Amino acid sequence: MDLIKIAANFRIEGTIDRVEPMGEGFINDTFIIYFPGSSVPNYLMQRKNKRIFTNVPAMMENIQKVCSHIRKKVIEKNGDPMREAMTIVPAIDAKLYYQDEEGEYWAVCVFISDTEAYQSAKTPELAYQGGKGIGMFQKMVSDMNEPLTDILPGFHNIRYRFNQWDNVLAKDPVGRKAKLTQEISWIESRRAEMLNFWILVENGEIPTRVTHNDTKINNILFDLNGEVLCVIDLDTVLNSTCLNDFGDAMRSYTNTGEEDDENLDAVSCDLAIFEGFTKGYLSETIGFLNEKELEYLAFSAKYITYEQVLRFLMDYIDGDNYYKIKNPEHNYQRTLAQYKLLTSMEVQFPQMCRIVKDVEEKLRSA
Repeated sequence: MDLIKIAANFRIEGTIDRVEPMGEGFINDTFIIYFPGSSVPNYLMQRKNKRIFTNVPAMMENIQKVCSHIRKKVIEKNGDPMREAMTIVPAIDAKLYYQDEEGEYWAVCVFISDTEAYQSAKTPELAYQGGKGIGMFQKMVSDMNEPLTDILPGFHNIRYRFNQWDNVLAKDPVGRKAKLTQEISWIESRRAEMLNFWILVENGEIPTRVTHNDTKINNILFDLNGEVLCVIDLDTVLNSTCLNDFGDAMRSYTNTGEEDDENLDAVSCDLAIFEGFTKGYLSETIGFLNEKELEYLAFSAKYITYEQVLRFLMDYIDGDNYYKIKNPEHNYQRTLAQYKLLTSMEVQFPQMCRIVKDVEEKLRSA
């Protein structure tokens, strides 16, 4: 695979010297493009995962729409659009992607230098900045009216997940269901609660907005002073509820253990991290979230964590066809660890609601 040849299919300003891999992407393969004599990357290039993203052209259109909207917002406040927004580089034929001879899709954006990225938020202060970053993103796109293509049908839609779940249980393709009576009861005992929440989304009481849908902290770039610059990795942007972004962040931020932790005693929901993120998030979003969104903000952490318990257990029953596994029991271990996190959230749910209410009241009275 000639990476320089692939990169040459984009409208890159300058002479390409070399293209090197960057990290180990869970979904996409990422590379950085250098110019001669430069030790700082000039562009970032990705091979998009067409198995997960089955409509890459539509995905890139979504990203461009969101980036263009954010750039306008940055310019309006006299910011730097080259640093505070992603800049997509089109291919020579003006498309937002290049498709190679093997049918693989590639995309390029300008590399934003002099930045920091974090893999986790271990302090309330960093959690605050993460919440502020996601809140800033949602605030900037809160008035965006251009339609986005639904590139991930059913994403965070619990009714859709229950349909999948019921089908997998009915088929039980590898014969694992019989030994999972207790675990299946975890899912079924909360079915009504989760569907009641989703009905509020379906009837519009909880509105649909532009959302990021992958809100882990390493998708936020910070400047060298520790201030939020911009949110990146916009492959999953679509129209959903803001609560999915909040809940997804809380699932990853507040977990004191690992997603697949074998030591379940290490897994719990850290309320200090929850409070830090909530303060940062609401500092940006309090002006446009409605009463129902605020009422269910804490619940969204339970909702997304529950959904992940369901999905890990469903994949285990289905024979491990979706998530990459390290061993035959990996998805089962993920299920146990995520369920422990869920029960920790459930025990602390009154405190979580109180935190949201206290932060809301302080911001409104400020």
